Amino acid sequence: MRAGGTDGAGGSEATTYREALREALREALGADERVFLMGEDVGRYGGCFGVSLGLLEQFGPDRVRDTPLSESAFVGAGIGAALAGMRPIVEIMTVNFSLLALDQILNNAATLRHMSGGQVGVPLVIRMTTGAGRQLAAQHSHSLEGWYAHIPGIRVLAPATLQDARLLLAPALADPDPVLIFEHGTLYNTAGNLDPAVHAVDLDHAAVPREGTDLTVVAYGGCLSKALAAAQELAGDGISAEVIDLRSLRPLDDATVVGSVRRTHGRAVVVDEGWRSGGLSAEISARITEQAFFDLDAPVERVCSAEVPIPYARQLEEAALPQVSGIVAAARRVVG
Repeated sequence: MRAGGTDGAGGSEATTYREALREALREALGADERVFLMGEDVGRYGGCFGVSLGLLEQFGPDRVRDTPLSESAFVGAGIGAALAGMRPIVEIMTVNFSLLALDQILNNAATLRHMSGGQVGVPLVIRMTTGAGRQLAAQHSHSLEGWYAHIPGIRVLAPATLQDARLLLAPALADPDPVLIFEHGTLYNTAGNLDPAVHAVDLDHAAVPREGTDLTVVAYGGCLSKALAAAQELAGDGISAEVIDLRSLRPLDDATVVGSVRRTHGRAVVVDEGWRSGGLSAEISARITEQAFFDLDAPVERVCSAEVPIPYARQLEEAALPQVSGIVAAARRVVG
């Protein structure tokens, strides 16, 4: 198993994705007095998804700050704090609310290093919940990571495993430029074991949680578990699927993806909960085609969400999202 693989190791304590994120926050706050957390309900309430529960009591209101309901204001305050030498972690409750701060993220955080001729950086971390699958309907089920991965000047991360949830925050805080972390809402309750031998993760390289020889399945965030389940089902049919966890969406690790496609006989399936048109799946497919065209044995397949506002009804929501059955069907098509 390569770095960043499936969570689990003998002798380690069970934890959840939510608890892993909380421990990462606790470690960061304890290690550096410049670090502070702010956002809506992160303090007294413990976070809308319970990630920051108990941190206010441990670190106090100067380090864990509840903010008014104004994303533009508190993201802007985070940018100012970062410019002044602090290391703010800003929590935006869900990705759809980040649109209210898009001017701050795009026109300020992402551009200030360039606009100042390199004189100032914005070492800011913004965390937000993303994704569907929880019956929260159209306004709270967006997967807009691809929008943000389009923006120069920021790094975009999507931790899909307990290990990454626990370990990605430290290098994100060490980055001299803005980092956006997208936490898929369906992952918070997932449980498993952290590998005590792994103390750091590499932000620059995708992970390979499952090796294979017949095709490559590229996924990230909430779709990684579906890709792994599909690979397991395909194995029962004698098809060996290699699964790539992108981990970083900007910059993309072309080398790992393209190298995998070349090893698996030029067959690839890209899974993306975002919409198909102009999305991350399109970008990844284009890069595979540009860099490995003569290695391809079949057209790159894409499994994406239906291009509709996410429905509320459970069966309609499931029908709109990428599912294991769709990934398996796409894999069988490319293998032929």
